[in-house]
Amino acid sequence: MTPDIDLELLRRFEPIIHFTQGEEFFPIDVARYVEACNLWIKRSNAAESQCLTPDQLVTLNTLAQPRADGFDSIYFLKFADPLTAAELATYKLHELTHADPAQAFHAGPGRLARVGYVSRFAHALFQLSLLARGRVPGDAAAAASIAYQTIQAKREEYRYCGRVVRENGWIVLQYWFLYAFNNWRSGFHGMNDHEADWEMICIYLSATADNGDVTPEWVAYASHDFEGDDLRRHWDDPELERNGDHPVIYAGAGSHASYFSGGEYLVEVEIPSLKPLRRVVDQTQKFWAEKLRQFADEPRTYEEIESPNFFRLPFVDYARGDGLSIGPGQEKRWTTPRLINQTLPWVSQYRGLWGRYISDPWAGENAPGGPMYNRDGSVRRAWYDPLGWAGLDKIPPHDQALRRVQEQHIQLAVRQAELLETIEEKSQQLMGVGIEAEAVQNRPHLKEVFEEEQKKIEVLSAEVDDLRAEFAQNRATLEAFQLYAEQLEQGHFGSNRSHIRRAATPIPESELQFGRLLEGWAAMSIGLMLISLVGLLFISPQNWFIGIISIIVLFIAIEAAFRRQLYKLITKVTIGLTVFAALVLIIDYFPLIAVVVALLAGGYMVWQNLRELRG
Repeated sequence: MTPDIDLELLRRFEPIIHFTQGEEFFPIDVARYVEACNLWIKRSNAAESQCLTPDQLVTLNTLAQPRADGFDSIYFLKFADPLTAAELATYKLHELTHADPAQAFHAGPGRLARVGYVSRFAHALFQLSLLARGRVPGDAAAAASIAYQTIQAKREEYRYCGRVVRENGWIVLQYWFLYAFNNWRSGFHGMNDHEADWEMICIYLSATADNGDVTPEWVAYASHDFEGDDLRRHWDDPELERNGDHPVIYAGAGSHASYFSGGEYLVEVEIPSLKPLRRVVDQTQKFWAEKLRQFADEPRTYEEIESPNFFRLPFVDYARGDGLSIGPGQEKRWTTPRLINQTLPWVSQYRGLWGRYISDPWAGENAPGGPMYNRDGSVRRAWYDPLGWAGLDKIPPHDQALRRVQEQHIQLAVRQAELLETIEEKSQQLMGVGIEAEAVQNRPHLKEVFEEEQKKIEVLSAEVDDLRAEFAQNRATLEAFQLYAEQLEQGHFGSNRSHIRRAATPIPESELQFGRLLEGWAAMSIGLMLISLVGLLFISPQNWFIGIISIIVLFIAIEAAFRRQLYKLITKVTIGLTVFAALVLIIDYFPLIAVVVALLAGGYMVWQNLRELRG
């Protein structure tokens, strides 16, 4: 296909992005961003990074030039140098005097009160960890904002990179958005800050065979490095907001993550070091939910129950959509997109970072790689496998579904004919071996022959049994194929939402309303606990164990009372104490219990056998 056709497709379906008030960074042309940067390198044996282009002579062409350094060397771009104290003060003063209050960001009530105490504690530890590991300094966001505004002042434009992929009958439109800075932490109380931010959505089209036109079927939005079915919505899904052929994106403030609906999202980021412990807790809760039915009166699966968040860091992603809008029919329009593919040198040959590298061991505050690469230089799955990234590698386009079903139906029918012939052949062999075994049975001089025939009977019997089982299963599958083909012929393609397991949904309005006391408790509880623990060590160090337990129990009870879950807490504690007491009794009286159980089991077996004799 020609670039003109690809460009036409991209423009026909290009998205609309609604941002949140207070957002400072919007999609920038990749060439203009690179030309404002310097290229740096951090060698493994060097204490400091080295600037390779001190005069800002970087372009997309020079960025892709081959460079040879050690395996552990890291190339990265630097967009803006942090401000000095005087520059930062001037910037803040200008913001205060010129900012429009109506366009300012307000976090709203209850940000900390939306999550439990354990999650707030983990969040506090995360915040403290920022002091002990590399992170983007707070004034970097201000410097990046000034640099971005300077670029926009010269020529205001909003531009994305577009890529078109044709694979397995699908036409995939990828829209890549580059932001100069991710200020989620410093601007919106989020997880991280970093220079450069690549975000992306995919639109999946099927080609109509009759006239060469295309039909949009699915849309997938990238969100915080997640992947899979949950990112995907059908084109006709009511959750997907559209303006004609243009899907609407609600971008997270500072994070630029993409959402289908406007609102505030509770994002839980998993702590990598706690993954093994989290898996143990998940399996325990799954057994508790699905086997013991303890979460509701009606049986539910573990996926239908809210996942525990003890080992995840909670953040709020504000995607309200009440700020600037970019796209067709909006106050700001897209400039002609930049077509990209793997043949472009800057896409495929530059594996460095697109912003500052600050040696963050969690990597959250290091800049990302380009559209093709992850931070470590490996190829993004969204690039090399855009179908699998959104779980579409197992689903054909609608215009090919019926043909694929009919082809598999024919293949299965052929297999059934082969099975029938093989079963008949193997059955005849089995019968012949059985007759021979019967003929030589009880003939001492033919003992070895008999044993050999018995082995053949065992092997052939197992083969025939497997073949008959496969034949029976295939017969049921053929019936299912036939019913499915009839549905497809009638235009019924099944549920458009059955693939969704845990969809990201905005926090309900009812949960955004918190009392002032709860908000105050949520803000102070972590600090109060630490102060209480320190006070205990000074006042009564000899009772530290009982004191710590008492403080924890007190804080848990207060937390439950504020959340109106004191009854649930008492119930859970009662169950826990009951289980613990039962275990203590079992351990203390195990010999006696074993004797009683053995006597009861023996009596039961005798009674059952006597009943059989009487019958």
